Amino acid sequence: MASVIIDISIPAHEFIALYQGTKRDVQVIARDGTRVRFPANHLRQFVTRSGVEGSFRLEFSRDHRFLNISQIS
Repeated sequence: MASVIIDISIPAHEFIALYQGTKRDVQVIARDGTRVRFPANHLRQFVTRSGVEGSFRLEFSRDHRFLNISQIS
């Protein structure tokens, strides 16, 4: 299992498009420079009134399939 640390700041008005399914994926650059894309629905548990903000550990399998996301700050 591999993991990367990502920093996300998505204001509520932008996350609405992700939440409604207009946009399906979130694409970010991890702290180590790796470009990461994953389904936005994995962020729903972290949505607040102001959107999604914080640092997260993204875990994925050897074949690059999403396994887990956890907020670290």
